[in-house]
Amino acid sequence: MLDRPTPYLLVDPDVLSANVQAMARFARDRGLLLRPHAKTHKTPEIARLQLAAGATGLTVATVSEAEAFAAAGVTDLFLAYPLWVDPARGARLRALTDRVAVQVGIDSVEGARALAAQVPGCSVMVEVDSGQHRSGVQPSEAGVLAECAVRTGLDVHGVFSFPGHSYAPGIAAEVAGQESAALRAAVGSLAEHGIEARVVSGGSTPSASEVDSDVLTEMRPGVYVFNDAQQWELGTAGPEGISLVCVATVVSHSGGKVVLDAGSKALGADRQVWATGYGRLPDHPDARITLQGEHHAVVAWDGSPRPEIGSRVRVVPNHVCIAVNLHDELVTTDGQVWTVTARGANT
Repeated sequence: MLDRPTPYLLVDPDVLSANVQAMARFARDRGLLLRPHAKTHKTPEIARLQLAAGATGLTVATVSEAEAFAAAGVTDLFLAYPLWVDPARGARLRALTDRVAVQVGIDSVEGARALAAQVPGCSVMVEVDSGQHRSGVQPSEAGVLAECAVRTGLDVHGVFSFPGHSYAPGIAAEVAGQESAALRAAVGSLAEHGIEARVVSGGSTPSASEVDSDVLTEMRPGVYVFNDAQQWELGTAGPEGISLVCVATVVSHSGGKVVLDAGSKALGADRQVWATGYGRLPDHPDARITLQGEHHAVVAWDGSPRPEIGSRVRVVPNHVCIAVNLHDELVTTDGQVWTVTARGANT
């Protein structure tokens, strides 16, 4: 651990590279394109690693994320989000499409018309709800929306989904099956309206191992580059596959506890109902963060001698995407400092 003020995020570039290469190899072996979601890392250096390993482009959630990565030299971007494109956002999208290849998600006729009015001829993907019930049309309705989009002058490339309900124990295969069925039905719906789905995109880190390469043409996991305490608990990754930790200092033994200086403003506040804590310590696998304040993390210790006040420990955040967005920099174990360029890129 480096001599820097805590809390800070520390990345092991060797583990990071191994994770990047493993997912690229997994996709390649199944004949799938890989378009990782960059909202996890928000960092050009990591994007370049992914592209060098064979990623066809990046997935982003917002126009400002797309702008950040386009400025960093990424030339193929998918905004996997049903944007509402007003004139201001339309001007930004037009500027992007003049420089790089951009696809945008749609899930409503109104959204498609607004996009077409601002960015004529824009490339789009129809979002399908495969069971998370967040956004997306029902699979049987995908063709109607795609036909409406074509009539407005948009270029429909295909369909996509996000199986976000895969973030729960023991259901990755079931969720991947739901996604496969939904996307297969959506492809059929487009065909009924005379539209070919050239791209069929889906996948998540927890469900990646179960992805159906007979249906999908592209997968979009994000968390895999770092992994986190959620993936550790789900069994998607072991502690040896976690490439990012938050370095924190022990600041108190109040009441016999171990209290760290990395609270929700450093680690994020996400905690799934099935999670055993707000974060884990890779050097003490049985310890758990059981209470969080904005600047406090209270650890239920594992029975071994408590670390001394003033000493440092490594913490694995529950949800690494949230943690990264709380920091300006990622520091690597070999002394590099990477700027989290797309931090706060929410518009």
